[in-house]
Amino acid sequence: MPQPTRPMFTTTGDMLVAVDFSPRTRNRPPGPYRRLLSTPGARAFTIGNLLARLPMGMFSVSAVVMIAGTRGSYALAGAVTATGLAATAVVAPWTARLVDRHGQARIAVPATVLAALGSLSLLLCVRYGAPAWTLFASYAATATTPNIGGMSRARWAHLLKGRPESLHVANSFEQAADELCFMLGPVLAALLCGVLFPEAGTLVGAVLLVTGMLLFTAQRSTEPSVREQTSTKAPFRTPGMPPLLAACLAMGAVFGSMEVVTIAFADAQGHPSAAGVVLGLQAAGSCAAGLFYGALKPAGSAEDRYPWCVATMTALLILPLLAASLTGSLLVLAGALLIAGMATAPTMVTGMTLVQERTPEGRINEGMTLAVTGLLGGIAGGSAVGGWVAEHVSATAGFGVPVTAAAGALMIALVRAVRL
Repeated sequence: MPQPTRPMFTTTGDMLVAVDFSPRTRNRPPGPYRRLLSTPGARAFTIGNLLARLPMGMFSVSAVVMIAGTRGSYALAGAVTATGLAATAVVAPWTARLVDRHGQARIAVPATVLAALGSLSLLLCVRYGAPAWTLFASYAATATTPNIGGMSRARWAHLLKGRPESLHVANSFEQAADELCFMLGPVLAALLCGVLFPEAGTLVGAVLLVTGMLLFTAQRSTEPSVREQTSTKAPFRTPGMPPLLAACLAMGAVFGSMEVVTIAFADAQGHPSAAGVVLGLQAAGSCAAGLFYGALKPAGSAEDRYPWCVATMTALLILPLLAASLTGSLLVLAGALLIAGMATAPTMVTGMTLVQERTPEGRINEGMTLAVTGLLGGIAGGSAVGGWVAEHVSATAGFGVPVTAAAGALMIALVRAVRL
């Protein structure tokens, strides 16, 4: 049993002075994220948010492993997942519009259940050898999955209205959560499919999605109230929004091409299984930078910071190209991706802040989902271009694709800044 700390005595001249060595507790002010999560109701909806968001990084990997392992065709697996991505790009904005009009709980729960049924249908069709067209139809049904990240950001915007510095911390936290889930999701999916059975990743992902969404929507006290939409103008048509969405499209191309090219480079080096770890380092760098960025007090407006963020992202993306072309080392490439990823979260946080500011009152979910749709479209296009360059030129040359896409985003940001 630990003994209580007692004061010790020392002498100073003819005086006996007590010296207290008992531990002292310093009242340090809480950090920005602790203050953020101390907001009433925040921790409860954040738990559900993270549970529902984790499967977003699991489903595509699980589908590829499940379909390719059972049907023996990566081409079929890629086509099915691409169909689901395209369907999501079309359906997601409509789902978000319904959420804004009728509330998160009323729309998100049935939409999530429908998406989970699509995942289970895909699982059963693969398991029992159904015709190929049923795989496309089943995976397309998952497009109704609500944008959980957008709904969470909408709650923060509702709770922290009139507090821009706190909202900056919240947006940084959400971006870090995105990176964390997309870093852990593929690893968890691959582990489940490899250790248990090929359908395990899809099954666990569906359970997590439904459970997390039910927990999230059960927190009614933090849900934004449904307001009458006084503006008939769609978020896409608001001033300044089209260039932001175009920049999202370009940055999605960065992410999509980088993923495919990195996998191709690792395969060319004889270490295909290491690609997931290397890409995970890029996400880890982004996650850490996002948390650090949120802890800083932002200098200037988001309008002023955005071109600088995109410029930094473009400059750092040159590092993987140099690492691949000059060294050919997968280890050096991993370090370069870790550093390059550090510009991703600050850029995305600032961009999403601008999207929130440009979205009309009462249509925040629709505006945020349009940005995500732009990213998804860019990811699809970037994956296709990056894969073509890696196959017909070289994997090393493929690292020029994300640099080019980032330069395109920078041009859009600069032209937008000049016009404003």
